[in-house]
Amino acid sequence: MPYEQLKLENQVCFRLYTVARLMTQAYQPWLSQLGITYTQYIVLMVLWEQDHQPVNDIAKRLYLETNTVTPLIKRMETLKIVTRKKDKEDARKTIVSLTERGKAMEQEASKIPACLTGILCEKGLNVDDFVQIVPSLDRMIEQMAK
Repeated sequence: MPYEQLKLENQVCFRLYTVARLMTQAYQPWLSQLGITYTQYIVLMVLWEQDHQPVNDIAKRLYLETNTVTPLIKRMETLKIVTRKKDKEDARKTIVSLTERGKAMEQEASKIPACLTGILCEKGLNVDDFVQIVPSLDRMIEQMAK
């Protein structure tokens, strides 16, 4: 191959992509029990931290575009996990709020991180390795999001 830099084995992005995909797959059994996708799960985590947020704020927190988050939230509304209402002060804003069902899901979802840690350990991975890479990943996200 004339371009060494194009070999898959030389790509950091491929490794990040693959780890992200495999981590998302690892969540799947628990998310299926809740009837949600991984992306819906992270939207819920944002709302569990602070309910009644504008769509734009949720999108910014997740580093996603509003046009990605809006259809996702519409599907969550269909599942009766959230509601959407126009902001009383600014009609351009749509406020997303948890329903009672969405709030109740938090308790069940609270078991997921420990279950995932168990799976990682079963696969021979050291949880400390994951803890150690968090600051590096946070720096990468912060710098690349500028």
